[in-house]
Amino acid sequence: MSREGRPANPPASHRQGGRARRPATPVPGPPGPRIPADGGLPAPVPVAVLLGGPSAEHDVSLVSGRAIAAALAGAGHPVEGWLIDLDAGWWRLPDGALDPALPAVAYDDPASLGAQGPHRAGQVLAELAARDPSPVAFVALHGPYGEDGTVQALCEAAGLVYTGAGVAASAVGMDKALFKRLVAALGMPVVPWREVTAAALETDREGTLADLRAFAHALPDPRLMVKPARLGSSVGMTIVHHPDDAAELDAALGAALHYDERILVEAYLDHPRELEMAVLGNGPEDLESHGPGEAFPGHEFYDFTAKYAQGVSATTGRADVPRPLRERLHALAREAFLAIGGEGFARVDFLLAGDALYLNELNTIPGFTPISLFPAMCVADGVPFAEVCQRILALALDRERRRRRHRLTRADLP
Repeated sequence: MSREGRPANPPASHRQGGRARRPATPVPGPPGPRIPADGGLPAPVPVAVLLGGPSAEHDVSLVSGRAIAAALAGAGHPVEGWLIDLDAGWWRLPDGALDPALPAVAYDDPASLGAQGPHRAGQVLAELAARDPSPVAFVALHGPYGEDGTVQALCEAAGLVYTGAGVAASAVGMDKALFKRLVAALGMPVVPWREVTAAALETDREGTLADLRAFAHALPDPRLMVKPARLGSSVGMTIVHHPDDAAELDAALGAALHYDERILVEAYLDHPRELEMAVLGNGPEDLESHGPGEAFPGHEFYDFTAKYAQGVSATTGRADVPRPLRERLHALAREAFLAIGGEGFARVDFLLAGDALYLNELNTIPGFTPISLFPAMCVADGVPFAEVCQRILALALDRERRRRRHRLTRADLP
């Protein structure tokens, strides 16, 4: 797969869950606005790409951010890179430090790359917002701090235009438990699940474990999937094959608790199809969707290594699905995006077990790595990587224009 986001070609016959599947000519999904070649931007726009972050997905963000920076610079936009380190310090990167060939460990010592810092977030954002023209902050941060509403709130406070979902939608999209409560209440299909907190395990560990075992044995398959509630990239995620084995269950809960004090415990699905959709827009009037794409995990489930190590898994931006399923995927992806108040862009993930389709999660800042399906699905529909990045910039500016028309003056106060 190229840096521009072209999907890796899956094997001609990839066996998963006991049956072979072949990518085929897709059935078209619902129409959406065609992304123009310049993303709808009237002129070159200065951009500050935010990458890294104090999250377990730090290294993934480094790949996404550099790919976005290269694409936008190649399209003629002035681009600067801002690295957020693992201690949440902000560093202004020299242009050479955005080289995609640099290893992730090189960013552990930003000063050795010639970066200036560390600075406090508020200081940097205030300086960026004071420029004329001020840049758009392209948020390429994954996981907590960058994807959960934190950076979005900082940009709002500074008055800096930023890409992607707003504060509330980011928070709901990042929190898998909140997201599942919302979409399930709206009638969208989700797998059975339970939420566990560190506090519950501390105050009544035996009772909490007994509840999880009872939950497991009430399922058709007693195996469980345990994951942090507010993290992505399958970090801290474990399959519990034997819920009655206290050591195995404890180890899975401990792995998730290492990253979050809230845990999601879900029913395990045996080798489901991993289908994904790309959504762009600021509302129902300009929404477009692409996909579905599909991932073919090389491991028992789509874990971190299966997602990011070259050659372990395969992906395609064009999944082989019948028309009725394709139409349902487009409809559900759009419905979920609008339900959380999504803006800008998102990837919506589904699991297909037999004929049962489940909405799995929604990522408000999906990966832009060489094997990421969000750009690959757009590319499969004829929209190059750089055009997608420019469209995201245009959506951020459009949101800001709409907000400006609603800002209050003294005359508006009661």
